[in-house]
Amino acid sequence: MTGVLGRREMTVSDSIWVDVAPEVAYDAVSDVTQMGRWSPENTGARVASSARRAHVGMTFVGDNRRGPARWQTRCTVTAADRGSRFAFDVHRWGVAPCLLPVAVASWAYAFEARDGGTLVTETWRDGRTRWPHLSVRVFDPLATGRASFADFQRSNIARTLRNLKRELESA
Repeated sequence: MTGVLGRREMTVSDSIWVDVAPEVAYDAVSDVTQMGRWSPENTGARVASSARRAHVGMTFVGDNRRGPARWQTRCTVTAADRGSRFAFDVHRWGVAPCLLPVAVASWAYAFEARDGGTLVTETWRDGRTRWPHLSVRVFDPLATGRASFADFQRSNIARTLRNLKRELESA
């Protein structure tokens, strides 16, 4: 599914089949403290509550890196349906303790039982809907080294899914 704002691609999605049950894939992805094991950019997260499982409304701070740059994001879980769907919104960005309120992105993971395993689909939606097209055309290449964040995230999603598959199937 692709969404476009003006000429800007706003949604990127990719899928991979993993030889595990949907609940196993969901449990791995919804443990946001472990995302750094698969993601080329995220290095993990700190959950604000002591809850053992992800739940709607749960907040966490994600740690991220791209080259020498380091930053944090504050996120809120928007879907937590074990074995089916996990999603969160990224709504603050910066370097702790100063995390500025800004719509950054939404991330969603769908888990569909298929052929004795699970089709895992990861989707990124650009939250920068109010950014003028020209500012995005200048900012994105500087921040990502790619023509757009959509191009950058397409590559990140593919790497994340491959890493997730490799780890879950070798467990």
